[in-house]
Amino acid sequence: MKKIINPWKDTEGYYCFGCAPQNESGLQMEFYEEGDEIISFWQPEAKYQGWFNTLHGGIQATLLDEICGWVIIRKLQTAGVTSKMETRYMKPIYTTGGKLTLRASIREQKRNIVIIDACICNPEGEICTSAVCTYFAYPAEKAIKEMHFHGCRTEEETEDCHTHE
Repeated sequence: MKKIINPWKDTEGYYCFGCAPQNESGLQMEFYEEGDEIISFWQPEAKYQGWFNTLHGGIQATLLDEICGWVIIRKLQTAGVTSKMETRYMKPIYTTGGKLTLRASIREQKRNIVIIDACICNPEGEICTSAVCTYFAYPAEKAIKEMHFHGCRTEEETEDCHTHE
């Protein structure tokens, strides 16, 4: 499993609720790549609950939407936007439990439309929430110009770059 480096981490004005490490109110998600999947581990906290000790459904949807966006960022090396998201809540996720595991991967792609499957698993490995996200992937030029996107690497790839300099 390879840790993905957030390409915007040092960009002024970057304050994404899902993944900006400096956004104290945000989810501060980090991502990993393993084969075709993007993976994230996230610890729920009481401040994100809906009902007593239960993770708010909107936060669950945000987690799923965010990991799907990172599939676009890493696997397609561009940025994009969500055009549709279908979320299915199957089991409650407790804020008093352990870390959650999120997984997402591309189901299909037709030109710039990408269908992504994602899920949230509880510490026991059971799928609690799933989503199918439809993303519009930007052409590379638009991602560079409008999203300040200049590629997404893993820590392993960055170390390789430094050893070849």
